[in-house]
Amino acid sequence: MKLSFGMIFSIILIIVFLSFAFYAIKIFLNMQTTMQVGKFVEELRNDVDKMWKSSQGSQEREYILPKKIDYICFVDYNSNKKGGNIEKYSTLKKVYYENENFFFYPVGSSLGIDACEIKHINLEKITQEQNPFCIENKKGKINIVLKKDFGEALVNIEN
Repeated sequence: MKLSFGMIFSIILIIVFLSFAFYAIKIFLNMQTTMQVGKFVEELRNDVDKMWKSSQGSQEREYILPKKIDYICFVDYNSNKKGGNIEKYSTLKKVYYENENFFFYPVGSSLGIDACEIKHINLEKITQEQNPFCIENKKGKINIVLKKDFGEALVNIEN
């Protein structure tokens, strides 16, 4: 088999272009995941703020998340671990720095946003029985009930 220099060079170029194309597709898919997670966090914050500003209410919401994320968790690191999700407590503490109360599990599955702070939630009541309080991601969907009773200052989150 005799191949000319031009043919070998063309084959090398084709391999380089195909490699670059697959790399670009992977980057776009990761960007989609990151945007989906960012949109989820923003929608959750907005819904909690709306409920917090109201005098009372209860609202069930469904959010879309990438399937790589198994759970979303609310953790109070000012109290002890308890309940059925205690194995996640120390794992999530790796991305806890100071004010975070909301985490994605497993760590790294959200491609960038591993933890953040959700304001105006009653973290003590949410994590009263389970700390961390985790909600499972079922086929890319998370169902959350946001509740605020008359006279309460903060929003409660239930599964």
